Amino acid sequence: MKFLAVFFCAASINSLLLLRDAIWGGITPPALLGVNAAQVGEDYFQPNSTGIKLQNGFERVYIQPFGNHAFRVRASIMRDPTGNEWSALLDPPLEGPGGNQGLSHDIKLPYQSSATIRNGNLVANVTNGTVSFHRVESDGSTSLLTSEFVDTKALLPRFYFQDFRSSSFEAYFSFSTNEDEQFYGAGQQACCQDHSVNKKGQVVDLMNWNSHVRLPVYMSNKGYLQYFNMPGQGRIEFGSQRTRFVASEATVVDYWITTAPPGDYDSLQEQFTAVTGRQPLPPDWSFGYQQSKLRYYNQTQVEDLAQRFHDEKVNVSLIVIDFFAWKFQGDWSFDSSVWPDPVSMVQRVKELTGAELMVSLWPSVEDKSENYIALQQQGLLATTRDGTGIQDSFEGVYTRLDGQDLIKGIPYSRPFTQYFTGTQEGTGKLYPWFHQQAINEGFQNLTEASPNTCQFMSLTRSTFVGGQRFCSYLWSGDTDSRFDVLLQQITAGVSVGASGISSWTLDIGGFAGLNIDTDQGKELFVRWFGMGTFLPFMRVHGTRSCNLPKTSTLPHANPCPNEPWSYGDDNFVITKKYIALRYQLVPYVKKLFEQLQATGKTIMRPLYYDFSLSDSFVANATRFNDPAVVHQFMFGQRLLVAPVGELGVTTKEVYLPILDAQHPGTSWKHWWTDEDFGAGGKSVNVSAPLDAIPVFYLGSKEDILSGNV
Repeated sequence: MKFLAVFFCAASINSLLLLRDAIWGGITPPALLGVNAAQVGEDYFQPNSTGIKLQNGFERVYIQPFGNHAFRVRASIMRDPTGNEWSALLDPPLEGPGGNQGLSHDIKLPYQSSATIRNGNLVANVTNGTVSFHRVESDGSTSLLTSEFVDTKALLPRFYFQDFRSSSFEAYFSFSTNEDEQFYGAGQQACCQDHSVNKKGQVVDLMNWNSHVRLPVYMSNKGYLQYFNMPGQGRIEFGSQRTRFVASEATVVDYWITTAPPGDYDSLQEQFTAVTGRQPLPPDWSFGYQQSKLRYYNQTQVEDLAQRFHDEKVNVSLIVIDFFAWKFQGDWSFDSSVWPDPVSMVQRVKELTGAELMVSLWPSVEDKSENYIALQQQGLLATTRDGTGIQDSFEGVYTRLDGQDLIKGIPYSRPFTQYFTGTQEGTGKLYPWFHQQAINEGFQNLTEASPNTCQFMSLTRSTFVGGQRFCSYLWSGDTDSRFDVLLQQITAGVSVGASGISSWTLDIGGFAGLNIDTDQGKELFVRWFGMGTFLPFMRVHGTRSCNLPKTSTLPHANPCPNEPWSYGDDNFVITKKYIALRYQLVPYVKKLFEQLQATGKTIMRPLYYDFSLSDSFVANATRFNDPAVVHQFMFGQRLLVAPVGELGVTTKEVYLPILDAQHPGTSWKHWWTDEDFGAGGKSVNVSAPLDAIPVFYLGSKEDILSGNV
């Protein structure tokens, strides 16, 4: 009895309740409290169990502590998970308990039994076989976050379909929600009509294509993040009463959940990136101005471009040589007829500008490629289940992963594609992830760089969760060149940032549809250029139209320019001004990336991140995706950016959120005039000429330019 008295004193009333629940469920936890101050702090409630295994007839469900304030849940049918399935989760996590545990558990539950376990401030409760998650509040009480959705006549919350010719199955997992709950993240929505930040009411298709990079992870304004550690096709249904995850093909349903106080999205991201990986620090050159177009198609053009940057005294940090620099698709080398000496070209560009060069590579292979036979013979090309192979057509030639027949412009994903890892339905979203990994490993071997810093960067049009741990950055793909799309890209950028991918950019000016000879095209480019100054990476790209005649028969040999001086002399003055400002901001940008590397702190931030608790207007406007809020963003926590998305306007209505105790003694100041607009909570109308995108700052401007975030 003396031991129990001491134990109860240490464990607190909440621990007694957990013990009571566990005993009532027929399980006595082996230990209710253990402290590892060096790992997570003296007040962290260490896991009171290694895990629960729920055996429900043919179904197995494992619930295990994994990371800080988090649990990993795995469910399978007919057999246990192997514990060795592919996973974006790092094991052990960078931070927190639960690593290297496999399928270990010390609580085994039969059908419709109950038990409770706790890890930090997250409690997992099994009640008659139904799983729910609760946050432990500072006063010791608990709040329901979500539970498996049950109703008298509803589909079971864990529901499976299986064709017994295969061990895989289709799965439907449902969780409770309420009508006013908000969900954020879910990756990058496609261009160009979706202007949402709150995903409530949407169905998110978990398939990847150009611009559409959906990720099975979302945060709730109730204070939790849920991630489905599954790279296959499916969907997430954000309904009014039920959030449902659907997997088209799986052998295990694997999800992870964590919690933080409502409004503390940085902690959710810190805990999430601690189990999925953190962005290594990009090289310094990547923080500057990046120049690209579709496309520079010979060596002379690139060297002349570098000479012009030098002569105009305009800084540039990267020049991109876009696709079709090869002779045949799959060569992965320069066509020597137009690129006779790439080594000297690299040296010349470096001498003139200090810039690096980037080259585009596609994974497609045509029959004439020097690599085709070797890839075919070694079985390195994707195939189909019946062995006929995957193929398509581009630029009038077969491009093959394998096979013989032409398929062009099909409006659906190829469900019968077979990879080494499995089918398109089961593992297809891993394709870009492995692409990133292969490039990363190759360059790491060449440079022997530290795993936390990058001497190189790859630019990718798709990714999966965990892609942020590579020396790589995502861009939003082939967007339309329109004013409304400029604003839509804000919601795309903050959504993918809320999904753990902060290393992000876009095509300044949009990819297609901009005529540089028109006043509208010039104005759109400059407006987009201003916004690009305040993104994680500042990158111009796109295919342009103009009055110049085409003089080359090479593929996509577009003569239309896309450089800072290409949009008129007056506008060149403005673009030079923005480029100069970008280089002034480099210390600030680098510090944001250092924070990202250390803690996973999101760089391009929706307003709800920092102001949903202090400002009810921000919270309510975000719920309804009000453009007054979702078309603005924070660049770090000290710069508010409100891009202009209309033709011909010279003023902008900007909402300034209420500043709370986290911003003591500060006020909103206009970047260009230093006018003080006070502590927020109001809309202000400011002058917005082409050379002054509406930007407001907190604190000292000199402090920001020195790199203080």
